[in-house]
Amino acid sequence: MTESTLAARGIALDLLRDVLRKNVPFDDAFDAHPEMASLEPRDRGFVRLLVATVLRRLGQIDALIEGSLAKPGLPKATVLDLLRLGTAQLVFLGTPPHAAVDTAVELAAARGAEPYKGLINAVLRRITREGAELAAAQDAGRLNTPDWLWLSWRQHYGLPRTRALVEAHLHEAPHDITVKADAAGWAERLEARLLPTGTLRRATGGPVTELPGFEEGAWWVQDLAASLPAKLFGDLTGRLVYDLCAAPGGKTAQLVAAGGRVVAVDRSAKRLERVTQNLSRLNLEAEVVAADVATWNPGPPADAVLLDAPCSATGAIRRHPDILRIKQPEDIAKLARAQSRLLAHAVDLVKVGGTLVYCTCSIQPEEGELQIDRILAQDPRVERLPVTPGELGGLSELINGRGEVRSLPGMLPELGGIDGFFVARLRRISE
Repeated sequence: MTESTLAARGIALDLLRDVLRKNVPFDDAFDAHPEMASLEPRDRGFVRLLVATVLRRLGQIDALIEGSLAKPGLPKATVLDLLRLGTAQLVFLGTPPHAAVDTAVELAAARGAEPYKGLINAVLRRITREGAELAAAQDAGRLNTPDWLWLSWRQHYGLPRTRALVEAHLHEAPHDITVKADAAGWAERLEARLLPTGTLRRATGGPVTELPGFEEGAWWVQDLAASLPAKLFGDLTGRLVYDLCAAPGGKTAQLVAAGGRVVAVDRSAKRLERVTQNLSRLNLEAEVVAADVATWNPGPPADAVLLDAPCSATGAIRRHPDILRIKQPEDIAKLARAQSRLLAHAVDLVKVGGTLVYCTCSIQPEEGELQIDRILAQDPRVERLPVTPGELGGLSELINGRGEVRSLPGMLPELGGIDGFFVARLRRISE
């Protein structure tokens, strides 16, 4: 066993603790770990895959562990996390048993859990023998979904649709790419599939920074669903556009590339640095403003306003499985209140006759449909402007009965799926 092998699994153990016990988002914990930079790229990739697999399959993994214990009840935190990492490798990642088991036992000794080495060895040996067969019989989608999310989705979307979306969460999302121009040409160069909306789709694997066109700023990574809101403004040539809650800037780039005079606003100056960096790489220009969107008053109203409101991100679980573990019901209520304030202010920022697009990467109705119900009931200055299939490349399945975009994981399986997203378009009709 090499030193780097053990170091990588030790870092994975730290990250699991940070996410599950400190509620730190996985990407933040990954980027902040002081030893991450010392790992080789291959080991960093393994750490990311291992921890993401545990987070994605946590319900299954814990059930397998509990079923392999001589006594009921899960062990203390560090021991449990070591068993989780070992089980993920043995059952879901195809790691050779000696590597998965031996590193778990050795880490136990290094992390103050030496008295549990025998337990860890015995449980993982049993999972080596029986785990794959047991996992195949599990109800994977249900086991890996917290009760409160399962009940919410079943209530709002029904059992068949909920089944489809939780099954979609078991699989990593593909790489989607938005290009500035010549989508067909770049599809060929990138060995990607050209989707009906113009998005390019590649299988995951390898750093995107090494792909053709990245350095020259020909394209950027952006999920199919996330690319839809900016398409709903029509011709933006020369029009003033306010992009609210703009970071990390994928939609900003779309709006600029479409010809808009874009002001990108976000309350986080640090996150705006990424917007500036992305625009610079793409050779695109926008005015970037650090301000609280809820109170920002720029002066002239805009022709177009895009509000990509902060949300629970439950639509992005395929890409961020930690959301299943760190979000709670109270987070939805808090975010919904903030979204209502932002949406109410966004109406003030669009001129009469102008267009307001509201979107979230959430599949909670409180953060989508119910927000639009509320603003239409409370503010007579706006009306709904329905989305048509032609604006989405003919993907009519993504449009609900109210003329809004409502995508869910599990939809468009023939194209490789889609993230969950909500998009509504409003028009300001009076002062």
